[in-house]
Amino acid sequence: MFESLKKKFSSLFKTEEKKTEKVNEVPKKDKNVKPTKSSKETKKSKEKIKKEEIIETTAPPVHKPEKEPLAPPESEIVSEIPEKEEKLGFFGRLKQKLSTSVLKQSEFDEIFSDLEITLLENNVALEVVDKIRSDLSKDLVGISIKSSEIEKTILNSLKESILSVLIEPPNLIEQINKSLEPYVILFFGINGSGKTTSIAKLAHLLKKQGISVVLAAADTFRAASIEQLEIHANKLKVPIIKHDYNADPAAVAFDAIAYAKKNKIKAVLIDTAGRMYTKTNLIKEMEKVVRVSKPNLKIFVGESITGNDATEQAKTFNESIGIDGIILSKADVDEKAGTILSVSYITNKPIYFLGTGQDYNDLSPFKKSLVLKNLGIE
Repeated sequence: MFESLKKKFSSLFKTEEKKTEKVNEVPKKDKNVKPTKSSKETKKSKEKIKKEEIIETTAPPVHKPEKEPLAPPESEIVSEIPEKEEKLGFFGRLKQKLSTSVLKQSEFDEIFSDLEITLLENNVALEVVDKIRSDLSKDLVGISIKSSEIEKTILNSLKESILSVLIEPPNLIEQINKSLEPYVILFFGINGSGKTTSIAKLAHLLKKQGISVVLAAADTFRAASIEQLEIHANKLKVPIIKHDYNADPAAVAFDAIAYAKKNKIKAVLIDTAGRMYTKTNLIKEMEKVVRVSKPNLKIFVGESITGNDATEQAKTFNESIGIDGIILSKADVDEKAGTILSVSYITNKPIYFLGTGQDYNDLSPFKKSLVLKNLGIE
């Protein structure tokens, strides 16, 4: 789920080993090569004869310099070639600087740019990036740190910053069991966010905990939405309250709550039509459902993979209606995880669950520790 971001962070916490390349090696002289000796053919006769010209047959002469130059020492060869500058990431550069002097704010800002780019590329909201920058700056700038403690100090600072961004939810099961009246949960989000499926998964989870559930099909606008929720209700063997299409969604919610009270059902889960968060009139309609149902919990459902767009959706819904918590669907295919780091901080609301698959069991309670573990900085 967090694999891509984990790799990104891991690359920031590793430095490359220095490598010196040996170049311009002078080839060694081959001792086995010997000059070809010329051969002379002579012929002696018992009788004295005049000296005859002797014909030499030789191999083509090899040109040799008067004095073969000596190979320069290896150290001189290396020093003549400038070493390539080692490429350090955020962690390496920060550790290097803290090893030699006290870090200045301007130096930290320059070094932090590496981590900033990584976070932004992974759909972390700018406000969260600024928060992490501020936290790290307070812990590292102008402070003398022992060389043996540098790595631990940086990692702890980053870990504490991320923990302060994330918000864990209260125990939903305990809240429902303590409620004397039916506990009403209202779900909303844009079309295609996985809202209806998340409702079915939560109904399944509550049933496993021995909590009775009724579903309310208050999405009376989208075609086949009622049938979709009804299929889940039949599979899960839980009751469903529904009206005709184009009926008042607030009326459906009201009837579902009344049914729960009459039949002593502990939890009411209300589905609503997907609302484009930029449409004011649709938001107004949702406000009416909130007034009528008076939910104990208002849950925004967004897709983890949509990054900053999901964060902006949650922000707008929170400002218009006031959300109490968040479910992020498709977290299992979210390679960047920026939404998980951003949506709680922007809305100041907890993430209750992460959708991690298509089965009813694929709804994981949110824990801060799991985020740190998957980022590799626990």
